[in-house]
Amino acid sequence: MADLSILQQSLGVQFNDLSLLEEALVHTSYVNENPDLAPASNERLEFLGDAVLGFVIAERLYQGPPYSTEGEMTRLRAALVQRDTLAQIAKGISLGDYLYLGKGEEAGGGRSKPVNLAGALEAAIAAVCLDQGLVAARDFILRLFRKELRKAARQGAKPDCKSQLQELIQARQRSSPVYQVIAAAGPDHDRRFTVEVKVGDAVLGKGSGKSKKSAETEAARSALEKLRFTV
Repeated sequence: MADLSILQQSLGVQFNDLSLLEEALVHTSYVNENPDLAPASNERLEFLGDAVLGFVIAERLYQGPPYSTEGEMTRLRAALVQRDTLAQIAKGISLGDYLYLGKGEEAGGGRSKPVNLAGALEAAIAAVCLDQGLVAARDFILRLFRKELRKAARQGAKPDCKSQLQELIQARQRSSPVYQVIAAAGPDHDRRFTVEVKVGDAVLGKGSGKSKKSAETEAARSALEKLRFTV
């Protein structure tokens, strides 16, 4: 495995069990090609890191202005933990340079893919939590997200794509949008879903993602782009 001393400096964390950080950097494509070198990918750590990140961000937003409503805090949290935000933070610490990727994923630009960067950052959060505890993980997250938290406090929460689509359709006195999975492809460890969003029989947009939730978001974004140019 690679020398991770520089990455630890970027993270501001010196690991007691360096294997946790190594696992956080292993993409499923690398495991498929090198099962003897890396028996496990970062997906389990990514699952845990997502939960820890959501909790820490929610806690910080709750500690903010007491007049913030549940809806406002929910929107802010969604904006802060979305894939693009995580990927941007991961780029800032050059996390992509340390990913263990299969040859195909490497050739396909895997080091700069937002989904890979976001997943690795969540996995790194979990690695810190397991290695040094929740308090250290909280400090780690708040340090990485300092700029984004300040920006969110200044700008406030903007509705996510699904909420914007719901509001737009209701403003035009139409029915609520319905999301439907129309395709699911790939192995269990690398599943991709395709979703359509419809009103009645009309298909407003289509999107794909590694989860139903992300596919629905992309479908809503596609629908918004079309509807905003519809007279």
